[in-house]
Amino acid sequence: MSDDKAFLEYIVKALVDYPDDVKIDRTVDEMGVLITMTVNAADMGKIIGRQGNTAKAIRTLLRVIGMKNNARVNLKINEPEGGKIENPGAPVSTSSSESSKSVDAALEDLKGI
Repeated sequence: MSDDKAFLEYIVKALVDYPDDVKIDRTVDEMGVLITMTVNAADMGKIIGRQGNTAKAIRTLLRVIGMKNNARVNLKINEPEGGKIENPGAPVSTSSSESSKSVDAALEDLKGI
């Protein structure tokens, strides 16, 4: 097993709750090394981290390993089945009165603006 793949597997399996579900594929082409990783849907948050900081850190470490081996290493994290957010641009309501407001009432509010 290559250094970068073994390193990634070690790090990711230490972070997740379902280490047996971690799948890592490594391909090499003219662009460099592409490592594709799939984890359990419940573990995606742990791998991505707040504002993507954990994923950025893992990618940075993989690039350092790649530089040591004169290779460009990129990491692709596959989104698990059912992991898509329905409406990622929608604001999240924290007020219970807002969430109980009907669509008609919301449209009336918008007309008044």
